[in-house]
Amino acid sequence: MICPHCERNLLRKERRGNICSNCKRRYALDPKTNPLRLNDLRVRRITAVLTDGGRIEITPGQLWYALARKRIKEGEFAPGCAGGGFFGAGLVCLWAVLGGLPFLLFFSGVLLATGLGILIARQLGAGRGIPPMTRGAFRTQALAEWLRVYGSLPPGVVDDTGHPWPPWPADAAPPNAVLICPDPSIAAFLTADGLPGRHGIALVPSPGHLPALLPALPPHGPVLLLHDADAYGALLLRELRASLPGRPVLPAGPPLRTLRGLPNAVACRDPAHKPTAADLARLTGLGEFTEDELKWLAQGWRYPLVGVPPVRLLTALDRLAERAGRIVDAERRHAAEVGFMTWPGAAAAGDGPHPAGGVR
Repeated sequence: MICPHCERNLLRKERRGNICSNCKRRYALDPKTNPLRLNDLRVRRITAVLTDGGRIEITPGQLWYALARKRIKEGEFAPGCAGGGFFGAGLVCLWAVLGGLPFLLFFSGVLLATGLGILIARQLGAGRGIPPMTRGAFRTQALAEWLRVYGSLPPGVVDDTGHPWPPWPADAAPPNAVLICPDPSIAAFLTADGLPGRHGIALVPSPGHLPALLPALPPHGPVLLLHDADAYGALLLRELRASLPGRPVLPAGPPLRTLRGLPNAVACRDPAHKPTAADLARLTGLGEFTEDELKWLAQGWRYPLVGVPPVRLLTALDRLAERAGRIVDAERRHAAEVGFMTWPGAAAAGDGPHPAGGVR
């Protein structure tokens, strides 16, 4: 490992306790002691790429997925166990032969079968798509150690804890649109980079916040949904459209079919949060997904928003927000023109000020 301070290449014995034996300075992450095999230089390098050289800000959730994507794609199932099984089988077999203990061959066979079973499971995809370190563990372990060593998050990374959905100011003009974004990391990312204020968009975490904002929206002011590309996001979009007849409800995230066709897009899965049979029946009834896509969704696969390159996501949302703003501006101009043309003819009634000044 290369020391992030003096850039000397260190052997494991030269960096005990995360302290460089050359410069005597402490570093945060050692690839031998964390599941993502992180080191400080890699974190800084990936952060610089995600922030576009410091042009934008990102969140820990986005950094976590970028650092974990290789491990997620390759998958890890019982790491080290297959090799241990084969080594143990060979050792026990040798002991049985040299020691004249044939009954040990049974245990050797068990160890060999275990190693083969693990290899077969890996070939079939066991462990693939499952992050070896969760988002929460990344925060409490890797980032916590980083904070202890450096005193702050990596440059360009903003905190995404707390409540990252800013309330719409009571004295502000009505919003042009409402953006529903349940992921706190993405909400904090959009807020830090100024998207809500730049486009007059109210950012909320769930549809439950819509009743307080919809009365202020123009009739065609859109509701935008930014969700992971998964079964729940697809169903939520349809539920919103059914509950808001006459109002545009638009998906703000990249479509599932598009993402599945991108070679660099990395999906993940959570076996504990697969869609229910009822959810799958509803998805099938929509007639919008192929049989292969439905099978993929049923296994709990998804493309999380934190996995979308931040610059690309922000650019796409800026374009969508600009288009929504143009629609709303046109609607407001039309309403103002109609209001002017239908203004009560006070002059015709013989009272009020003359357009040129004074009184008739």
